[in-house]
Amino acid sequence: MECPDCGHDRTSVVDTRSGADGTTVRRRRECSRCSFRFTTYERPEWETLQVKKRDGSIEPFDREKIRGGIERAVEKRPVTDDEVDRLVAEIHADIRDRGTRIVSSKLVGELVSEKLREVDSVAYVRFVSVYKTFSDPEEFVRELDRIIDEELDGEEVITDDADSGPDSPPDSEAD
Repeated sequence: MECPDCGHDRTSVVDTRSGADGTTVRRRRECSRCSFRFTTYERPEWETLQVKKRDGSIEPFDREKIRGGIERAVEKRPVTDDEVDRLVAEIHADIRDRGTRIVSSKLVGELVSEKLREVDSVAYVRFVSVYKTFSDPEEFVRELDRIIDEELDGEEVITDDADSGPDSPPDSEAD
């Protein structure tokens, strides 16, 4: 184990205890060069979060992959790095709170989609167009139509009628 203070690769274990949650081992270590003391935690690899890909392979959960996907989606959009950090943390917490060690990549993609949709609709469309692997333009247009319809449902539609004014008669009157 490398010393975090001086970088020397010779450290010794001074104390070993079970972690507070019972699934980890807490070790106090000391550097043989600078005598710096630090704590490490060990947990079985099977305890880490895993992602099952579409092809059936399983790989460790990687927050940086999620961050990369979100950053590509929000590129040149008014989304700050702090918001990206918050999204990644929320997605990781949502997955961890499910209480399972293996999650599907589909679930991860859906969570990222949901969170992006709340933040920026253009970033959402960018992400979904890659995540859902649209095979033809019609699928893309259908998704855009669905988003536009949902946004319009939440807003009052205001028309700009050039003929209407304070002195003009209502539209319902016929000649």
